[in-house]
Amino acid sequence: MKYLQMVKRLHWSVALAFGCASVTAEDSAPAVKFEWTDPSAFTEVRQNACRKSVKPEEWLGELARHVQRRAGKVIAAGQHLDVTLIDIRRAGACEPWRGPRWDDVRVVKEIYSPRIDLRYTLTTADGKLVRSGEATLRDGAFLSRATASRDDPLRYEKRMLDDWLRREFTPG
Repeated sequence: MKYLQMVKRLHWSVALAFGCASVTAEDSAPAVKFEWTDPSAFTEVRQNACRKSVKPEEWLGELARHVQRRAGKVIAAGQHLDVTLIDIRRAGACEPWRGPRWDDVRVVKEIYSPRIDLRYTLTTADGKLVRSGEATLRDGAFLSRATASRDDPLRYEKRMLDDWLRREFTPG
């Protein structure tokens, strides 16, 4: 059992180091791969005014794990979903003009709404294309809606991804 846990940890370490993460099980189970383009080109990274910001790979890895968990529940068994995050701007922003004590405080206001641009491909187990496209996720009313956890710094982004997965891949 410990060997299996060690292999899983190693898998995540390697996946995060190479800018992608994927979960694959047996062929009949849904497989979800979440990767991203160059984080230094993301709006979140280019416009971040925080003095000590969290490395993008840390929160990208968390978003990858979230999408893999959630997408695995909405796509059919045997299907494969590949998602590539193209750009992201997280909810909130640092406002360094408030003074040195505020250099690392992410202030969440309506004017700092989250945004995610992504590309996706859904295929069958034998590689036939089911659906593909690009999506632009926006939530201008992100502060008006309830979230699962007030302690999760990615709660608004995760909720947008959940909404997109439900809209795009839930049958009927």
